[in-house]
Amino acid sequence: MRRSGAAVVTAGAVLSAGVFAAPAQAAAPKAPSIVAKGGFVMNNATGKALYTKAADTRRSTGSTTKIMTARVVLGQKGLNLNSKVTIQKAYSDYIVRNSASSARLIVGDKVTVRQLLYGLLLPSGCDAAFALADKFGSGSTRAARVKSFIAKMNATAKSLGMKNTHFDSFDGISNGSNYSTPRDLSKLAGNALKYSTFRTVVKTKATKQTVTTKSGGYRYMSWQNTNNLLSTYSGAIGVKTGSGPQAKYCLVFAATRGGKTVVGTVLTSSSVANRTADAKKLMDYGFKK
Repeated sequence: MRRSGAAVVTAGAVLSAGVFAAPAQAAAPKAPSIVAKGGFVMNNATGKALYTKAADTRRSTGSTTKIMTARVVLGQKGLNLNSKVTIQKAYSDYIVRNSASSARLIVGDKVTVRQLLYGLLLPSGCDAAFALADKFGSGSTRAARVKSFIAKMNATAKSLGMKNTHFDSFDGISNGSNYSTPRDLSKLAGNALKYSTFRTVVKTKATKQTVTTKSGGYRYMSWQNTNNLLSTYSGAIGVKTGSGPQAKYCLVFAATRGGKTVVGTVLTSSSVANRTADAKKLMDYGFKK
């Protein structure tokens, strides 16, 4: 009888220990607070939303518009990235007239399409954007070609399901109806990242390119990426900064850690420092989800 009682006690102790040893459920990560008026993060592999803040509210996008400029170029059939474009005076005049961000392209130089993409996406050159729109639009006049290119931007937005987006410029210098949302821009960036050239360009911190001069010689063009996440956030792979009077400070971002890629956007943040901090918070949160 004593042996039997001991067995019962022992079994009870084991059962009791099992109950108390059950692991505690991990607490879900708390959604961060961001300064930006709009924010969004998604799992790029699945498209699943991981964070939203006014994610479908239309806002001015500044130079994040240039992601679509690049996407339209990269989507051209039979694209030759090594084909050369002669820089026109109209491009530099446009920069001066609008006090716009510049890749400092020089009139008469012959620059490849690939180099124009670097000039577009690293220093955020509106002159590079103009050159690409002129090159890849169709029509007998520059104005017609630009109009055609912007139409391609809007057609591409529609094809990608960007329901709250409209472009009226090739660079984000709005004529009154250039807008998108955090969700739409994230969707665009996720799609653009499917192109190897886009991935290579947007993760480049700095580049030095050799271009052909009007006289047949050459010069070097050096461009720095305006996206400081590439130097300050582990796993960052791009994508594009933006700013402007209405847009304030914007950032479309992407990072990969442990085989997981998150893509997101913050719109209408209050400073460069805050848009960077906002993006870091959202990526940290996205990786925990």
